[in-house]
Amino acid sequence: MTTNTTLTMIGDRPVLRLQRLLHHPPEKVWQAITDPAELAHWFPARIDFDQPVIGAPMRFTFEGSADSDEGEILEADPPKVFAFRWDSDVIRCELLPHPEGCLLVFSHTLHGPDSDRPSAARHAAGWDACLDGLSARLSGTTAEFCMQTWFERAESYIEQFGLGEGELDPTEHGWTIHFERDLVQPPEQVWALITDNGQPATGDQPPLHSTHGFGQAAALTTVEAPHVLEYAWQPGGTVRFQLRTQHPIGTRLRLTHTVPTAQADQRATLLAAWQVYFEILFAALHGDIRGPWPTDRTEVLREHYTRRLGD
Repeated sequence: MTTNTTLTMIGDRPVLRLQRLLHHPPEKVWQAITDPAELAHWFPARIDFDQPVIGAPMRFTFEGSADSDEGEILEADPPKVFAFRWDSDVIRCELLPHPEGCLLVFSHTLHGPDSDRPSAARHAAGWDACLDGLSARLSGTTAEFCMQTWFERAESYIEQFGLGEGELDPTEHGWTIHFERDLVQPPEQVWALITDNGQPATGDQPPLHSTHGFGQAAALTTVEAPHVLEYAWQPGGTVRFQLRTQHPIGTRLRLTHTVPTAQADQRATLLAAWQVYFEILFAALHGDIRGPWPTDRTEVLREHYTRRLGD
């Protein structure tokens, strides 16, 4: 099966595009992507609508949830194009003729507070699983969802799309490092990991799993479980974790690290260390406990950030 996945930006909206070579005629695939009874076999939410015609209202419901999202059909040109709005996102399926069947070009234009660039890896890995299900349905077989496969795909997409990289902004007294990561676990589970399943309090030393070995962490200054953890950084900065709940599942984790002017020569090292920290955290949340600290990976990233900063 031929696959190809890209992430581009149209204005301020990320667009995921996945291509799949399906060994079935367009008419058969069209039925599978426009019939609610067929969509139930591979689409992540139940979709209710009457007919695949432009303007038809749609309702999206996740299993076990009392809430639903609204949408509408935007394009319907059988057996070529089917597109619809899902809340504020847009899904588009284009079927291109191919000697071996047809090429499905599946695109997802993301929008909204939790459907932005950091969430692209989650969506790409999820759509991979969904399209596996579509292919299996077309072939008369089944495809079971595997969380380990999802994790491996998401990790690969984070690297491919550059979603794991941090940003550095100048301030009056130095710089601020920013990292933002999209996680599928709830804030309570993420909090438990970064606090070593403890109950930290202001004045304590930071939990080991909220630090790395590249610098000097000092006492906790703010603890608001399970949303805010902040500690001092020597010789004069702060590290702050902020966690918020995402829709429909998961956590958006944002880290800010203020770096004083006196530590200008540490900027690339700190960016590299935090990126590796989040790679380890992401893996650990999926049961992949990695150790010891990957010094080779840290050095590769330090050199990358040094070039990026022009140091």
